[in-house]
Amino acid sequence: MARKRSVRLYGTDIVGPWYTLSMPLRLKGLTLSSGVIQSPMAACTDLPFRLIAREKGLEFAYLEMVSAHALVQDSRKTLELMKSIPVDRPLGAQLVGCDPDIMAEAAARVEDMGFDLLDLNLGCPVPKITGGGDGAGSALLARPEDAGRIFEKVVKAVKRIPVTVKMRLGFKDATGAEAVAIARRAQDAGVCAVAVHGRTREQQYSGVANWKAIGLVKAALSIPVIGNGDVRTGEDARRLIEESGCDAVMLGRGALGNPWLYRNVAAVLAGSKEPPYVPGFAERKATLLRHLELEVEHEGERLASRNMKRIAPWYFAGLPGAAKFRNAVCTSEDTGTMRRLIEDFSPSAAPSEASLSA
Repeated sequence: MARKRSVRLYGTDIVGPWYTLSMPLRLKGLTLSSGVIQSPMAACTDLPFRLIAREKGLEFAYLEMVSAHALVQDSRKTLELMKSIPVDRPLGAQLVGCDPDIMAEAAARVEDMGFDLLDLNLGCPVPKITGGGDGAGSALLARPEDAGRIFEKVVKAVKRIPVTVKMRLGFKDATGAEAVAIARRAQDAGVCAVAVHGRTREQQYSGVANWKAIGLVKAALSIPVIGNGDVRTGEDARRLIEESGCDAVMLGRGALGNPWLYRNVAAVLAGSKEPPYVPGFAERKATLLRHLELEVEHEGERLASRNMKRIAPWYFAGLPGAAKFRNAVCTSEDTGTMRRLIEDFSPSAAPSEASLSA
């Protein structure tokens, strides 16, 4: 769509003709100005992660996936995963489960807790979630009737906020046929949008995401379709939209340790021809220290220490000395030691966009 206009994007005035691929995403009463969304990721998208992401330009984020059964049981651990603060908005919650009645009860609770959107997980591929004859997550792709009952019950239980579904292309079938069948049921039940990861459950995270198959889902629906899988640069996002015709882009693992990805994707989708923003090493280090600070503030010393063993290596991945740094952090027992390791780390080479997207 050709647009000639002037906008101020992340502090930069961009004027001139371009083709903009990103339009506002309207989901019931929720309107998102950016078509760039961070996916829910277990053990990743906690409150500190989301706050860093928002500081770097992300508009909409999700909690980590939570169990519907655990939520209706008032699990302390689950409620802790769902904590937020006022600046952490707009915010979506994602439920996983396979019992329609429990999913509906949990969905009503999510709405009452003040979340802006509810998503249903049909994408998680791990055996803990999909195992058994009545498994949840991506196992529901092989049971479209069960999925349909969940959609119907949940949509009836939720009165105000949009309900969306995140799924994979299929359980084993990589053609996208299973996703199309599930997505049609979701649309018929009143779901507002679907997000499609371009891999099957069987693929887990291996191979290459099939963006053209996402396009089959888009062609079959009238509601928005959000594309997901293998987006690590702004150009990746552009190609995903051009190949699939999807309405928005959901980022996943590419944003781990790289919260600058949001602004780069948004800029490309807005038509910018400027080179991608690559932070200097000092900014990269300062952001990691800020992430550590937020982990201690919101998760406490003990949990922050455990989380940072996973988080800290993300930021320095691909830099000289990163493996030695990772080993040192992972053998540390307190955040004070981790802070000193971060402050003392000094690679012999500057970061590049390639290392940021590694």
